[in-house]
Formats: sequence, structure tokens, C-alpha cells
Amino acid sequence: MALLLNILWNIPGLGFLTALMWLAAALVMAITVIGLPWARACLTLAGYSFLPFGNTIVTAEELTGRPTLGTGPLGWLANIIWFLVAGIWLCIAHLTLAGACAVTIVGLPFAWAHLKLAAASLAPVGKRSVPNAVGEAIAAGHGRAALDRSRR
Repeated sequence: MALLLNILWNIPGLGFLTALMWLAAALVMAITVIGLPWARACLTLAGYSFLPFGNTIVTAEELTGRPTLGTGPLGWLANIIWFLVAGIWLCIAHLTLAGACAVTIVGLPFAWAHLKLAAASLAPVGKRSVPNAVGEAIAAGHGRAALDRSRR
């Protein structure tokens, strides 16, 4: 089902246009040395934007189990700068596209994909795109940890 939704997302749904925009943003960021952390984040979201169905966004710390540069204080600062410069505008763009897709029942899955991209565009530094099964395993691990804490 994810394959079919990804094909429909990219061909008639023009989802590849948002991915190309994320790639263009990554290129602009990579041209400057100071923009490299944001370039990595833009590439992650470009890949996710090409194939949003069957994948989910998690933090690098959740994925690796240890703190990373992008999830620590420097990542926090980079995300604040990103939010002020580009994140809010990209979020608004994805929310607008989600509203346009949600007009029809057929467009609801695409609207959901745009909503996930809108949330990810607010603070992309330190995020990774992973298959849904990995995301579910991470969520289950968080649930087990919360249950263990509540039992104490």
C-alpha cells in the first residue's frame, strides 16, 4: 500500500515538487560552510518528501540510543535559528498544501503527509527518516520505559 501511495504522491500528486524544493534548500545551505547542519536536515526531509508513506521521522538520539550533536544544545540552537529563518515559512507552505489536499477524500492521505512534513520542517536538525517498523519499535520502547517507570 505504501508503494502505491508513494507513486500517487509523486506522479499525479506532485509530491516530488516539495522534495525538489527541499533539495534546492539543501544545495543553498551546502554552498555556505555555516549552513552544513541545515543542509543535512534538508536532505533528510527531501528523502522523506520523496517517499513519505511507509516512513516516519525520529530523532537521531532515539534511533541510535545516544546523544548526538544534532540533538544536543547545538542542535537546539540550530533548530531555533532554522525556525526563525525558514521553518515557519515551510510549515505554513506544507499546511497550505495539506489544506488543499484535504478538500477531497482521496487527498486525505496526502494531506496527512504534508502535516507530517509541516511538523518536521519546524525543527529538522537531528531528525532521521526511518521505515515505519523502526519508528514503531522506538515508540514501543518508549511505551515500555514509561510503563516500567510507572510500576516503580
